[in-house]
Amino acid sequence: MAYPPAVDPGLVGTYPAAAKAGGGYVWDDVLEYRVWCYPEQGAEDPHDGSDYFYPFATYSEALEFSRHTSGAEEPLALIRQMEYIDEPEPEQYVHVRQVRIAEWPVELLHRPRRNEKTIPHFLSPDAPANRLDILRGIAK
Repeated sequence: MAYPPAVDPGLVGTYPAAAKAGGGYVWDDVLEYRVWCYPEQGAEDPHDGSDYFYPFATYSEALEFSRHTSGAEEPLALIRQMEYIDEPEPEQYVHVRQVRIAEWPVELLHRPRRNEKTIPHFLSPDAPANRLDILRGIAK
């Protein structure tokens, strides 16, 4: 699968470093791809030992950079969720209608983008036993 490019390449690099980590189950937009660099793992040290990242508009650029940079991690996707699914306790799901920015492993972008039916179908009493199949795009 080819991962989608950043929704607005002109904004790549302008997002705050701090973001939520994972979660929410669904995604709306890719804002950028990030490659985090760690001086303690051999990356250059321009920030007095602090970790830092480089932003990219495409996954392929980020992957190429990470493969050729000492102390660099695999790329992460910075995603925007306009709405998302919270799970405060196992198998207790809540539809949250607010914007959330999070870093995700890029593999989670294999899930289809959220549409107007994704969350209602996921929360429906008629949902399949494995609700994640809805998010994977293999059940309705």
